[in-house]
Amino acid sequence: MTDTVLAVLNQPSRDAAAHDPSADAYTWAKPLEEHLQVQDLGAIRGDGVFETITVVDGRPQALEPHLARFVRSAAMLDLPAPDLDAWRQAIEAVCARLDPVHEAFAKTVMTRGVEGSGRPTGWVYAAPSGDQSAARTEGIAVVTLDRGYRHDVERTSPWLLQGAKTLSYAVNMAALREAERRGADDALFVSTDGYVLEGTRANLVMSVDGRFVTPRTDIGILAGTTQADVFRFAEGEGIATSYELLTLADLEAADALWLLSSVRQAAPIRSVNGVTRSMDLAMTERINDFLLSREQ
Repeated sequence: MTDTVLAVLNQPSRDAAAHDPSADAYTWAKPLEEHLQVQDLGAIRGDGVFETITVVDGRPQALEPHLARFVRSAAMLDLPAPDLDAWRQAIEAVCARLDPVHEAFAKTVMTRGVEGSGRPTGWVYAAPSGDQSAARTEGIAVVTLDRGYRHDVERTSPWLLQGAKTLSYAVNMAALREAERRGADDALFVSTDGYVLEGTRANLVMSVDGRFVTPRTDIGILAGTTQADVFRFAEGEGIATSYELLTLADLEAADALWLLSSVRQAAPIRSVNGVTRSMDLAMTERINDFLLSREQ
């Protein structure tokens, strides 16, 4: 057992030319030792994809939806299709080897590999999560930031890879730093034509007249695995759900707001651009209880 566990995939993709069915799926590695070649395109160009998976009591949650999104992101980047059997084995192995903690996470990463090699690089690591209780019980402050694209960018400019979970997170991290400079905890992106999109690392869900509403996923945002499970919770509670085009006016009129993500789970929004918002803390607790008790 250990605090951080790393497994390097021996054959990250199911490319028939490179695949050896007799090879082990992964090799254990020491997290603080050197593993990535300096010419790896994931390091020098952010050319790769990743997933972050909630782990509760050693059990990876929403594993299959995460793997499905991993495959979709890889396809959007024209990467080789991930070998899901190998990735699944590695994820389950690092979760089992991690020190016993209630909440942790596992991160899968696949890059295009060293330029010219034609062979992707892949690894999975797991570590305990930080304490998220303040965000879940006290709420978070957000600011809205212009993303610089229209809401239909995914259709008009697919090469911008909006909607793929890529390693190219420099813009997201710059937006997060800008939010912090403005005294907030996170940012909520808005399109140039006025539609609400997503957080820097999270999806938005709004409570509107007894319904749960989230931005449509065909407008260049990442389809959220946690958001999908919150909608599953809502439907089980008899709460209607909807994917819609949402404006800043809709955001202002909503009864309650949450940012949803792996690790943090459901964080109620206590203010937007410095304006205090109502929080439904009782519903937040019910949502987080559901998310942390998922069996799959």
